[in-house]
Amino acid sequence: MNHPHNIYAVLLTLLFATAAGLLGCFALMRRMLLAGDVISHLALPGLGLAFMFHLHPLAGGACSLLLGTLLIAQLQKRTGLATDATIAVVFASSLAIGAALTPQEDLVDAFFGKFQPLSFFSFTGGLLAVLLILFFIFRFKDELVLTLFSPELAVAMGVKANRLNLYFLLVFSLVVLIGLRFMGALLAGALIMLPAATGRQLSNNLSGFLWTSSIAGMVAVALGLISSDYMFRGLSLGPATTMAAAALFAVSLLRKSA
Repeated sequence: MNHPHNIYAVLLTLLFATAAGLLGCFALMRRMLLAGDVISHLALPGLGLAFMFHLHPLAGGACSLLLGTLLIAQLQKRTGLATDATIAVVFASSLAIGAALTPQEDLVDAFFGKFQPLSFFSFTGGLLAVLLILFFIFRFKDELVLTLFSPELAVAMGVKANRLNLYFLLVFSLVVLIGLRFMGALLAGALIMLPAATGRQLSNNLSGFLWTSSIAGMVAVALGLISSDYMFRGLSLGPATTMAAAALFAVSLLRKSA
């Protein structure tokens, strides 16, 4: 763990958790939390093709995530279906195609991720992606809230809702893409869903919601790293982190009821 490449991986995982927790707040308010789980499955066809042709898995995952996200946006625009409905349509096909294409020996890594050392170049690329996500959240925070609670006022103030929704989906997919390396396609959305739900239980305003969710995400990753590296060797980081995040949510329920 003290090797620089391991430290890069730990830092990027913690930064990813912060960004995922923040984005999850807006996903929860837009009733899109389950979209995090579903959108992560859009990467499966690309992962399967990458494994099949011995390419970099993240490159394949990025391509299918981008194509799937654009397809969701177009379906929503042309059919008038809600975002969750269009995501569900694409989800089922992606899951089936991905499972069919991915070689059996690579299914576990594709589904649940694998904690691997990062080069400085890979860390820098991931860091830039996280900074882009954070920039989007804080740059468009007011517009996101406004379109959620008062769409008519947002239109009157010149907010382009369709474009903003597309940007949100693309950033959403970028968060999932970063999570693929550590959490896998099945659990990449867990750090969008669970920390946001925990933050919602423990806060009464937007600022507290954002802070609590991001902290919950980082704590879940830290607990996942410790448990998978020292307590339950052989346990993948994805399941370990998800269980830690679920435990934090359970604690938040107990505290609120008390």
